[in-house]
Amino acid sequence: MNFASLLTLPNLVAAFALINLATFMLFGFDKLRAEAGSWRISEGTLLAWAFFGGSVGAYAGRAVFRHKTRKQPFCSHLHQTAILHGVAAALAGGWMLAG
Repeated sequence: MNFASLLTLPNLVAAFALINLATFMLFGFDKLRAEAGSWRISEGTLLAWAFFGGSVGAYAGRAVFRHKTRKQPFCSHLHQTAILHGVAAALAGGWMLAG
């Protein structure tokens, strides 16, 4: 079995869902820790999870947990990541339609 055979649509959707669920949970966990005044997940870690596919989970976590909604430059970095993901999705969609 080679790597290319794993790149099926169901596998990609499952990976996308898992990354976003993990990102969402990290935002919730960080919010709990913030309220407890305890050890926190770094902004860099939260942004890295968003960058590597979890931007939907990051936005959902921000909305549900009301966490990191006004923090700058965190918000700007998250918005830039989401724009990058939107452009990448549009390009991938166009590539799939052309092929």
